[in-house]
Amino acid sequence: MKKSRLFSTASLTLLLAVPAAFAQLSPQFTATLDRMFNKHEFASAPFGPARWLHDGAEYTTVEPSSEGPKGSRDIVQYETATGKRTVLVSAAKLIPAPGAKPLSIEDYVWSPDNRLLLIFTNPKKVWRRNTRGDYWILDLATSKLTKLGGDAPESSLMFAKFSPDSRSVAFVRANNIYVQDLATYAVRALTTDGSTTLINGTSDWVNEEELNIRDGFRWSPDSQSIAFWQFDTTGVGDYTLINDTAQEYPQTTQYLYPQPGTTNSAVRAGVVSTQGGPVRWVNLPGDPRQHYIARLDWIPGSNELVIEYLNRLQNTNTVFIANAQTGDARALFEDQDKAWVDVVDSLDWVKKDKGLMWLSERDGWRHAYVFSRTTGQPQLITNFAGDVMQEIAVDDNNGWFYFEASPQSATQAYLYRSRLDGSGSPERVTPSDQSGSHRYDLSPDGQWAFHIYSTFNKPPVTELVHLPDHKSVRVLQTNDELAHKVQDLVASPTEFFKVPVSNGVTPGVTLDGYMIRPPNFDPAKKYPVLVNVYGEPASTTVRDTWMGNGRLFHALIAREGYIVVSFDNQGTPAPKGREWRKVVYGSVGVLSAAQQADAIRELAKERAYIDTSRMAIWGWSGGGSNTLNLMFRSPGLFKAGIAVAPVADEAHYDTIYQERYMGLPQDNVQGYHDGSPINFAGNLTGHLLVIHGSGDDNVHFQGTELLINKLVEQGKPFDFMDYPNRTHSISEGPGTSFHVYSLIARYLEEHVPPGGVSQ
Repeated sequence: MKKSRLFSTASLTLLLAVPAAFAQLSPQFTATLDRMFNKHEFASAPFGPARWLHDGAEYTTVEPSSEGPKGSRDIVQYETATGKRTVLVSAAKLIPAPGAKPLSIEDYVWSPDNRLLLIFTNPKKVWRRNTRGDYWILDLATSKLTKLGGDAPESSLMFAKFSPDSRSVAFVRANNIYVQDLATYAVRALTTDGSTTLINGTSDWVNEEELNIRDGFRWSPDSQSIAFWQFDTTGVGDYTLINDTAQEYPQTTQYLYPQPGTTNSAVRAGVVSTQGGPVRWVNLPGDPRQHYIARLDWIPGSNELVIEYLNRLQNTNTVFIANAQTGDARALFEDQDKAWVDVVDSLDWVKKDKGLMWLSERDGWRHAYVFSRTTGQPQLITNFAGDVMQEIAVDDNNGWFYFEASPQSATQAYLYRSRLDGSGSPERVTPSDQSGSHRYDLSPDGQWAFHIYSTFNKPPVTELVHLPDHKSVRVLQTNDELAHKVQDLVASPTEFFKVPVSNGVTPGVTLDGYMIRPPNFDPAKKYPVLVNVYGEPASTTVRDTWMGNGRLFHALIAREGYIVVSFDNQGTPAPKGREWRKVVYGSVGVLSAAQQADAIRELAKERAYIDTSRMAIWGWSGGGSNTLNLMFRSPGLFKAGIAVAPVADEAHYDTIYQERYMGLPQDNVQGYHDGSPINFAGNLTGHLLVIHGSGDDNVHFQGTELLINKLVEQGKPFDFMDYPNRTHSISEGPGTSFHVYSLIARYLEEHVPPGGVSQ
């Protein structure tokens, strides 16, 4: 029996568990989805974690043990040039007690003198990543294995790392910083005021999520001091997540989450001696609640710090040089933009520490500059009409800056290099006959690299290459088994294309797109279309790279008889220049919705096989927001929309993200209104399914509840699925991911029937 569109959301949630109420997916679809999300058969096989040794003469990696218990792993060393293999640390050396299993290696680091091995194991998730766990030290000379932390509780240490002189390890526990001497294993607390509201050595929720600050302390070059972030979260809004199913009565999780325009944490940078004593605070100007310390590090061979200091609007990033002994700070230079400035992740000093490598969009492209340590004046390093997508490495000894770029195609990524003296033009290092996307991990001497490459239809391959000739020395991970498994799935015709749109600040704007067509596609027929959208400043969707299960899910949809397309509108972080990315400032959600609508209309004009009466759109997070915007702002264009974990009201997301792109809500009332789909919900005409996890700490369930209220108030029928206590990924618990993607596919097939029909 086909369900009525007039059911209440409460009734619908019950109906979603009843397969008979939905279109039936093909057995092949369901079986493959089960293999993807329940059996995890299509995961890429990783290489590593790998670590360079002796400037690149050797490297280590982790491999299954040939002698240890099943599932255990050895750390193996290879001579880079010859490939000679040596088991450096066998699994047998990682047994903490008689009869115990070897330690599971989540990550590992060698001491600077290569005598000691630091192993991270028994990890626990902190919001999104496994950043809390146990750390062990293995002495290679004596084979002694020692757990760090003294009497610390299990899985309570964070970010342990060696001092430069290899004599100590520092770590964070319970928002305080500790140092442990590796001769006596005595533990010393360097801060003692850490609490639920005062955070030392790591970060609060919003700085972790949006500025990627997790490991919040840095060893000084002489191993005598530690510089660190401190966050005072007093006054930040207290958010409560409610778990209705863990126990008989609801349980709550409270954490501090600032929404746009509300109070932020006060942040400051301090320096403390490893022998203990008072903290020396860096004297930075202005209100610490109206600024962010985006990055900090030591200048090599000095007692000075370099600090990125963002104002709250994030349109000015001032780089300070601070004296660690006095706390005095001087501004070296400012990077400014009328919209926003990007945080520079790598604070690398070049020309024997005389200049700071910096990425800036000051000339309209994201280019690399070297700023003089004495004068603060910039020198352009990458002189070309293109964007530096990201820094890869600085080879100061040989005078090269390596970076990722793709000036001819925004959907791909290649290795380039420029001379550090600014002479000449950037040159492509990745061979011209290799398409797709390429990532690199260069050795410290700049002579070797781990090279990972993939395409939209080909899983990643990892090889060792020699530089700069890019000669392949040996393949390290082929992923042949995965490539064979997905061969039939990716066999459907695929295409990257460009489509013009009329909604743009400058004329002649074209968007990149991709298309997956059904097997046995017949251009004489008309096919339904599913548009996958993201459209926000945080990411792109149209990339010639392997996208894992997301790619395979769309392949399954195409195999059911759909055309799957995606577009990257202006405002997404494509390497197309500053204007492309920042044209959306103050009005996120408006231009993206207009250009996405333009793009599918224009594509339908060009491609007669697109059935405009059978079109659907779906997206997750910002893509969920844009799905709502398209359904509400272009009513009737799409017959169905599926919005997963959307931000329905921009005023209810976090400060750092939303204010970066929109400004403060009190200063941009109209922009926040126009960018928020909730304000246009009354225009809904098609079928809408909203999916959210009630335990989402990132995009709160609150926004979807407000949207539900608005749709109810407007008398609009819609469908809704709540996944209890799941986070933003909606992946926790057995069968969850399988259920989510099955639901998306069933809803699509129910409201937008698959298959080609005669024109």
